[in-house]
Amino acid sequence: MGHPRTPLTLADLDRLDWSKGSDGLLPAVVQDAATLQVLMQAWMNRDALAETLESGEATFWSRSREARWRKGETSGNRLRVVQVLTDCDADSLLLRVEPTGPVCHEGSVSCFGLGDAPGVGWLARLEQTIATRAAADPETSYTARLLAAGPMRLGQKVGEEGVEVALAGAAGSPDQLREEAADLIYHLIVLLRARELGLQHIVSELRSRQAASDGAL
Repeated sequence: MGHPRTPLTLADLDRLDWSKGSDGLLPAVVQDAATLQVLMQAWMNRDALAETLESGEATFWSRSREARWRKGETSGNRLRVVQVLTDCDADSLLLRVEPTGPVCHEGSVSCFGLGDAPGVGWLARLEQTIATRAAADPETSYTARLLAAGPMRLGQKVGEEGVEVALAGAAGSPDQLREEAADLIYHLIVLLRARELGLQHIVSELRSRQAASDGAL
């Protein structure tokens, strides 16, 4: 039996190893597609996975209630599915999703701890926050004010911050470099937003360059 290693479709249901799961259930790990933070773990039977793939919203099987349930039917905090993957043994699932609110029933972003996205994944959360600021009042939001000023002014600001990073890197303290680098990254994300680009576009560009150079960046 071939094991699908690309995003699953309805045609792949028979290629999953349902016999390994308990009562025909496979574990499903849910991950934020933007931040890569693990959000929750649940179970899926064949019908729940089929409904997920057809509807584009994460649907699971409740072992306690012995019933199908779609995340967010009560709370409204649904999980929009970007893609579903399986592991190399085709007996567990990974859902990459766009959550519309807190995932944990206790109100936190993730069921695995109270913190937000760890590490560099948090930059994706910052990017989302910057996007929401586009509709804010420029009188009360610095980000909205920058976006209202337009790409020309934002480009100048990124240039200024870049110079400050270079100076801090050449002659400043590690603390100064950290602070100036944070300013640069923030303003760069705002500029990308103003030009309808995001961090994922930059990642794609770097990955393309790495592939073109056989990994020798």
